[in-house]
This record gives sequence, C-alpha cells and structure tokens, in this order.
Amino acid sequence: MLKFLLLFFIFFLSCVNADDKVAIYATTLSSKNGMIEASGGVSVSYKDYLLTAKRAIYNRKTGDLELYDNIRIDNKGKYKILGNYAKLNIAKKEKSFQPFYMLENRSQVWMSAKKGESKKENIKISSGVVSGCNPVDPLWTMEFSSSDYNTQTKWVNLYNTRLYIYDIPLFYTPYFGYSLDTTRRTGLLTPDLGLSSSEGFYFQQPLYIAEQNWWDLELLPQVRTNRGVGIYENFRFVDSPTSGGEFRAGYFKEKDAYFQENNLLNQSHFGFNFKYKNSDFLNQWFHENYEGQSGIYVDLNHMNDVDYINLSSNDTIRQTTATQILSRVNLFYNTNENYFGTYLKYYEDLTLPSNDETLQKIPTLHYHHYLNTLLKNHLLYSLDVQGNNIYRKKGKKVIQTDINLPIALQTSLFDEYLNLSYQANLYLQHSNFFGTAITASENSTYKTGYFARNYHTFAASTQLTKRYEKYTHVIGMAMSYNQSSWERKTGYYKDVADYCSNPENQADAQCEFYNLSDIENAAKIDFTQYLYDAKQKEIFYQRLSQRISYSNSQQRYGELENELDYRVNSYFSIYNNMFYNYDKNRFSKIFNKISLHNYGVTLSTSHLFKDDFLPQTINHERYTSYLTTNLNYIYSSHYSYNASYNYDLQTQEKKSASIGFMYKKRCWDFGIKYTENNRPILTNSETSKSSVYDKYIYLTIILKPFMKPSANNSLFSYKLAN
Repeated sequence: MLKFLLLFFIFFLSCVNADDKVAIYATTLSSKNGMIEASGGVSVSYKDYLLTAKRAIYNRKTGDLELYDNIRIDNKGKYKILGNYAKLNIAKKEKSFQPFYMLENRSQVWMSAKKGESKKENIKISSGVVSGCNPVDPLWTMEFSSSDYNTQTKWVNLYNTRLYIYDIPLFYTPYFGYSLDTTRRTGLLTPDLGLSSSEGFYFQQPLYIAEQNWWDLELLPQVRTNRGVGIYENFRFVDSPTSGGEFRAGYFKEKDAYFQENNLLNQSHFGFNFKYKNSDFLNQWFHENYEGQSGIYVDLNHMNDVDYINLSSNDTIRQTTATQILSRVNLFYNTNENYFGTYLKYYEDLTLPSNDETLQKIPTLHYHHYLNTLLKNHLLYSLDVQGNNIYRKKGKKVIQTDINLPIALQTSLFDEYLNLSYQANLYLQHSNFFGTAITASENSTYKTGYFARNYHTFAASTQLTKRYEKYTHVIGMAMSYNQSSWERKTGYYKDVADYCSNPENQADAQCEFYNLSDIENAAKIDFTQYLYDAKQKEIFYQRLSQRISYSNSQQRYGELENELDYRVNSYFSIYNNMFYNYDKNRFSKIFNKISLHNYGVTLSTSHLFKDDFLPQTINHERYTSYLTTNLNYIYSSHYSYNASYNYDLQTQEKKSASIGFMYKKRCWDFGIKYTENNRPILTNSETSKSSVYDKYIYLTIILKPFMKPSANNSLFSYKLAN
C-alpha cells in the first residue's frame, strides 16, 4: 500500500480524449492492485462539474470512480445533486447516484429519489418526489414512479404523477412535463377545470406549439359534458422587425338536448379574429425607399353569434356584453406635407339574425394636406377630402364625399399676450345614391345631390403663467364666434334637411345618411386653468365651456360644460365632467370618478348619468345611470382582496359583481373568487331571454414555478344554478 500524506494531492485521470481529464484533490491517497483510494475531503473536478465527498475509489481497469458519503455535485452553480453513493465512468460518461437529490438554483425546484442514473446529458430517476417549496414539510409535492431530465434542455418528464397538498392526494396524471428555464418550447399548459349544473363538467387542456422563434400556436380543445365540445386556437407570428399579428378562431357544437332546451338560434358557434400591424409595409413589400411613413392595421372579426365569445373560456369575467363587433383595415402613407389613407369598416350586429341591412363603410378614401403658411406665418390653410362608400346588401346605398378647406389669418398683439385669428370655412358634401330602397316609396327620397356652405370664425385667446415658490399656475381664456354665410342644397339634402336637422327625427330611416349639423351664429367661451407642483406634475385642471347662440332665440344658451381633474394628494384624486342644459333646467350628463391608492388600497368608483331628453319608449331608455366600482386591497405580502360591482340604476339591473381573495407564498398561490355576470345570448324567439345571468365560483391554485400567476387565472370553476 502506497500512502501520500500531503495537504493537497492532485491526480490526473486520462480518458478517451485528451481534454477529458479529471483532477482529484485529497489529503490521503493509497494505491493497490490498480485500485486508488482517496479520503479526507475529496474533491473531483471534471469540465464544468465539481464533486465533493468524504471518500473515493478509482478502478484503473474499468475506469469506474466511486464516491461515498455526503456527495455534492455542482454544475456552474445552476443545479446541485446530492447523495450518499455515486458511481461515475468518465470514459463512458455514465453516472449513478443513491439516493438522488437535485436542486435547480434559479427556480429552487428540488427532486428527491431512490436512485438516479446519468448518461451524457440525460438523467433517469426512479421513484421520487419533486416540489418548489421548502424541503422541510413542503406544502405541495408531486410524487412519481419514474422521471427523466435533460441537463441541456432543462426539460423534466414525470410519469404516474400524484399531486399532494401536504399529505392529501389532489390530482393524478399519467404524465407531467415542465421546463426549468424560460425558453419557449412545445408542451401542455395548465388545464382549466369547471363544474356546472346545466353544462356539466368542463375540461380544457391547452397545447402550446413553438417550433420556431417567429411563431407559436396554442390549441385549446374543450368539453362540456352536458352541452357539447369545441376547439379554439391562437396563432401568433412576427414576420419582420416592424410587423406581426395573430389569428384566433374557434368552433363549438351544441348537444341536441341542450340546444333544444335553451331554444338557441344556432347549434354550432364559430368565428375568427385576425390582427396584423406593419409600420413600414410599402418599403417592405415593394422594396422601395420611400421617405414618408407607411402603415397598415388589420382587425378582422366574424362570428355567427355571441356564444362564440362566451364559450371561448370558462371565465365569465372575460366574456363580452357587446352587441356589435367591428372589423377594420387601415392603410396610410404620411409625409411632412400630405397624408393618404384608406379605411374599411364592417359592422356586425350580434342581436340580428341577418346583417344584410347594416350600413358599412367599404372603403373610405382620405387625403389631407397639412397646415401650411404664407405671408410670414400669418396666412394658414389646409385641405381635407374624404370619400365614403356606405354600403349594405339590402336597401339604399350611397357614395358620400366630404371636402373641407379652412383658410385662416392670424396675428398677435401686445407682445403676444393676445392672439387673434379669422378663418373662412368652406365645406362641401356630395351624395350619389344607388341601389333599391326596402320600401318602394322611399326611392323618391334618395336623390343624388350636394350640400355646400361657408361660414366664418373669429377667435381671440390669451394664456398667462405665474410661478410661485411651490406651484406654477397657468390660466387661459379663449373666445370664438361663428357666423354663417351661405348654403346651397340640391337633391336629398333639399328634401330632408328641414326634417332631419331636428335631433328628435334623427332615428328615422330617411335620415340615416344625413350627418350634417346646422352652423348657427354663435359664440363660444372657454376658460382653462392648470396648477403644477415643483416637479411639474399636474395637481389641478379645470375647463369651463359655454356656447351662446345668436340665431336661435328659443335656445340661446348651449349646454354649459365643466371638466375638473383634481389630484388632492399623492393617493387621492377626483374627476368630474358635467353638462347643464338651460332649456330643460337639468343636467344632461354628469360623470364622476374618484380614485384612491394608499395603504395597500386601490379604489376606483365612477358614476355616469345621461339624459338625452328624447321620449322614452319600449326600445329606448331616456336616462342612463350606471355605477362602476373596483376595489383591490393588499393586506400584506401574502394576503390580497378584490371586489367589483357594476349596476344599471336606470333599469335596476346588476350587470356584474365579484369578490375574492388571494393568498400568496413563495412556492404557491391560492385564491377564491365569486363572480356574477350578465351576458347576452342569441335565441330563436323574440320572447326568449336575450341574456343569461351567470354565477361562478373560481378556485385558483398556482404551483410555482410550474404555473405562472396572471389576472383572472383560475384552475377550477363552479357554475351555480340560477
């Protein structure tokens, strides 16, 4: 036996490749019959690995290195593997650990098992447990029969997995896979579970596909045992540094029993949404080098009824209450002097079985010449031209062209304390009708014609600023006066102008193409003031506006508008906007909002009151009175609470409400939320209900780092019976 009693001893083991060398550090080393034994603080260095143990034996013939007692392996500080026995073959690049314990430092996920075997970058593990919690009495664990881990891709596969909350079994799955890094990769996402007395058990299992960096695809198949099955998808892409988009689509098929019981209009619900944005499409697509800016924005939507949206998820908070959707395509090219644009707008009314009579703008052509000056900036002019093709499948259609040409003279007096201007406004609208009206008698109403007018605007304004020690005060006063000059009307405008200019008749079908308002001889007075603190943050803002008519003696004074925004302090603010009608001696609109953010409390409460002074009918509510409230309270780093309440005071109908709490820890989140939501549906009868009032209980369980916290992220939902 040969012993070396040195403080440090370095022994190099040569392997297959010259670069694959192992350095062993120990205080005691002995050799006999090809067996080398090291003890006393053994350290082994191999490539990026550092291994420590109390004792080691190396077999020269087989190339096996065995480590004993308190073994630790560290790979670049990324993860650690511990055990009492390890066997490594450097030539074959094989490793074996008994028992096996691994800790990934960044995510703090640990794994404990009976045995672990490694060959190259793959580790096979048998019968163990994994968790992201403290290893001492962890709140949740996943037990598995076997597992494998790839040290390069950092992907872990677990088989026959049982989820435990403390010692209580909660969930079983034959397979569970997850990543220990943030690299996008294909795999299963967190499932969504729910239970409803009417729809049965709900299950949705998202599949995420990301095979290339420029796109990803999310498939969301779902089943509602009493209602039907469906699938939704979301495809996202980035096709250039300045462009990208997404395509979402879905389909759901109702079961016969549910379809008939609820008297639904459609047994299948389907739709799609396509969004695309490109901020330099002309140069990209046509390989040019235009100096101006070009852009395209696409937002296309289609669905056969509103249940396409309602069924896209089991979260009633995200469901829509809109009755009309809009599809848009906008293209523009912009230079310093000119703007060219074209827009397409398509409206889809979800409350109607057919969209044939809905007016669309397909397309709008727009040209604008930016403000230009002459005579040393005293003469200003601009030009704006828009052509609208207002189309529908059934009924009268029109091509409507608008031309605006304002020409202004401006100057300042008294060292720029007073600004004066005069503007001549030239306006022309031409309507060319085509198509057949729904009622034959209406054909005589829609005659091709034009409307032209000119009016003058005189304006004077001033703005004063005063600096104080802690504040800056800015006040402004502006007065303008419009004087009508002349008007010319032919065709449609001559026939309906007197009738359609009355606001009470604007809902009439023959006024649907009349979008003009009278120019009265009227003055307008605006007063504004701002207050800023020493850091130039706005503390107070007020705007007061009053219109005075000199051509309508019965309605001399227009509505008085007052807008106020007051940040009382760093955590409390008040906003108010109201309109007062002198003729009715009533407020036509009042909107109030208060916001509070302090001591962990975030409160936002608003109320809207509106009176349009039109007669109330079965289909028209004269008043609007709507209350909206949102509350969030962060009690501590662990506990938070939230609530919301939306109520229509006019119809005395609750629109939505919710209350819930969230408990957060390092390795898990738990929350419960109760939600009510009034959502629309499309039925087969006018006497059937057009909306459904849903009541849900949402249970949120987030196991970190496998699941990521997000707004309205729930694992299980239970729909209460109405």
